[in-house]
Amino acid sequence: MLLTLLGLVLGALGGAAAAAGFIKSPLSQKQLTDDSVELYCEAVGSPIPEIQWWYEGADPNDTAIQLWDGAWQDRVKINATYKQHSTSTISIANLTLNDSGTYECRASNDPDRNHLSKSPKIKWIRSQANVIVIERPQISSTPEVTSGSNVVISCNITDPPSPIKSHYWMKGETRLDSNETALGFTSYMIAKVDPESSGEYHCVFDTVPISRATVYVKVKPHVFAYKKSEHGNEKDTGVLTCKSHSYPPVTQWSWFKVVDNVPEPIVNGSEERFFIKSEGNRTDLRIVSLDLEKDPGEYMCNGTNELGEGSAVVSLRVRSRLAALWPFLGIVAEVLVLVTIIFIYEKRRKPNEVPDDDDGGSAPLKSNAANHKDKNIRQRNAN
Repeated sequence: MLLTLLGLVLGALGGAAAAAGFIKSPLSQKQLTDDSVELYCEAVGSPIPEIQWWYEGADPNDTAIQLWDGAWQDRVKINATYKQHSTSTISIANLTLNDSGTYECRASNDPDRNHLSKSPKIKWIRSQANVIVIERPQISSTPEVTSGSNVVISCNITDPPSPIKSHYWMKGETRLDSNETALGFTSYMIAKVDPESSGEYHCVFDTVPISRATVYVKVKPHVFAYKKSEHGNEKDTGVLTCKSHSYPPVTQWSWFKVVDNVPEPIVNGSEERFFIKSEGNRTDLRIVSLDLEKDPGEYMCNGTNELGEGSAVVSLRVRSRLAALWPFLGIVAEVLVLVTIIFIYEKRRKPNEVPDDDDGGSAPLKSNAANHKDKNIRQRNAN
């Protein structure tokens, strides 16, 4: 089997014709109602094989049907890639008991595989997985929490699908330790309900399949400015940003310009300069071609969710395009002043006139020939 599989891989990579073969097959699973299931299949061959997904119900009278992306009221999603080999993933959301059955991955690279009248020389190869959907157990949990200190949230499970091995709590990707209680009951204490502690808390019971429920801890938006003060140059584009880290997410964002302590709403696209982009817990106000006179000031962002609203203020300062030159011009001015001072100082410390010979200065030195002549004259006079 391994040698056959290796031959298929080498044949596919080398470009030679090779029949389709599986290198990964879907795995059977158990899931709860309202959960989702994902099956994965991977095949090789030359040319690269096509992959299809088929389903056959648990009833003996059911016949196999082909599944496609968007089937079953858009609960079925199929993703496939065909590069060096074929890979395909099928996922079914919001499972029901009727989704139990056999899911089959089929692969073929025969040119006539989809021909309506010709039978393919190489038939579709098949790999199957059984999906069993079990009724979701009853889990009673704490109603949603909106305020308080030392709040205890809890979950209690009845009729689990299998014996419970353990239980714990999750918040996002973080695992939280639960209180030591009975296997069918678990609780967790939140020291204070605030923006940091808000979110979705999942109580998880280690059963087959996993059983879980959700407790929602909600607060009104805690809005804050990404930068409390922003600077921009005239004619450039300025961007002001606000965020919120609280739960539930902000459902509506608004921006205002504060004029004489009165917030004036900013409409997206107004003046063809003001553009608002909001996604979940973030909003950006983009101001195109900043104006030195009109745009500086305070801007307020406001976020709203089902529990209330929150706001923050951002200060915008706009500088002239020549502002960057002032430091350079200042340095040039300082250098000119310094050079002028040095020049004046040097000028004053030099004499205004060159001294005459009668001013008591030393006489110019005579040449050696002149000195020798004077000496001879003195000797003749002496004789």
